[in-house]
Amino acid sequence: MSDEIYDVVVVGAGVEGSAAAYYLAKRGKKTLLLEQFPLPHSRGSSHGQSRITRKAYTQDFYTEMMHEATDIWRQLEREAGWEVFRQTGFIAIGQYKGDFLEDNVSSLKRNNAQFEYLTPVDFRRRYPMLRYPNDFSCVADPDGGILRADKALMAYQTMFKTFGGRLIDGAMVTNIKRGNIVTLETPNATYRGRSVIICPGPWASQILRPFGVKLPLKTLRISVMYWKERDNGSHASSKLLPFYEKAVRRCRGYDVYGLPNEEYPGHVKICLHSGPDIDTELRDQADDKWVIDLMKGFVREHFPSLEPSPSIVETCIYTNTPDEHPVLDYIPGNRNIVVGVGFSGHGFKLSPVVGKVLGQLACGETPSYSLTPFRIDRFPPQAGL
Repeated sequence: MSDEIYDVVVVGAGVEGSAAAYYLAKRGKKTLLLEQFPLPHSRGSSHGQSRITRKAYTQDFYTEMMHEATDIWRQLEREAGWEVFRQTGFIAIGQYKGDFLEDNVSSLKRNNAQFEYLTPVDFRRRYPMLRYPNDFSCVADPDGGILRADKALMAYQTMFKTFGGRLIDGAMVTNIKRGNIVTLETPNATYRGRSVIICPGPWASQILRPFGVKLPLKTLRISVMYWKERDNGSHASSKLLPFYEKAVRRCRGYDVYGLPNEEYPGHVKICLHSGPDIDTELRDQADDKWVIDLMKGFVREHFPSLEPSPSIVETCIYTNTPDEHPVLDYIPGNRNIVVGVGFSGHGFKLSPVVGKVLGQLACGETPSYSLTPFRIDRFPPQAGL
């Protein structure tokens, strides 16, 4: 074990851990970032080419956070020197005057964000490639767009090292010993830090169990599906924006999200915002046929200009909490061990602010945002530790 003591050790180099490490190193904190797998890897939740970003949320606290998150994304891409965020705009699709769209409008208004609420007639005129009931429309968020996920993660990690941080991959943390100085053991070395941030993604249950913490988390395998255009370019970002739809009635209680023709030539990304429960280590054994069958029917009904079977299917993992809000808090009884987990499939866009508040907690500071919706004690103790 080295005598070296870090101000903060961050466990997990996915997007949330990398954002926290970037924030701390930029502040001049001596920071170590540990990742269990060799980088880059596709075993967690942060890989892939694209993510949606938006200010249109039904909850005020997310819209508030996304103001600063959007500014930090712009700052990060200036520092790195490559594109991270493409501001195409975003649309939330739902029943006109229904709760989903009305709640988006209310949140955007209260947070002084720009938006446009289209009538059903204007919605059909602007997006002729879509086929929806006559009472459907959308709320357009001009500040939304596309995040280049792999490039964003690389930017965080590159700038973290540029600001003096140390990144070690292939370093699985096997034990964390509490104390004024926290000790972290890996198969090849032991590290020490005054504070620790744990961003374990779908491995949360394993790493939190020794602390006596069991959260009601579910890990889901998401089928990331790409659908071929019948007419090339008909769903480009100049014609169709990234979208999120309240598709509950047609999709077994789940929502749908999608991005225009950006990643694979001639293909549109449309996915169910859910999937089968999995054991993280047995992810490839999950049966996702029901997801693909459900989405085939959805695409056939609402995207008639796409082929009704996906040409490409990739996978990702969500780690969901019951209320779909993450946990951003101290481990109970440990004011120098912080956890960020349970982002429920919508954490990537929020990572600049998540990284900031996790870093503030690790430094013993009052966070810039109220973390009441994200407290660890909002869930009752779970049995079976």
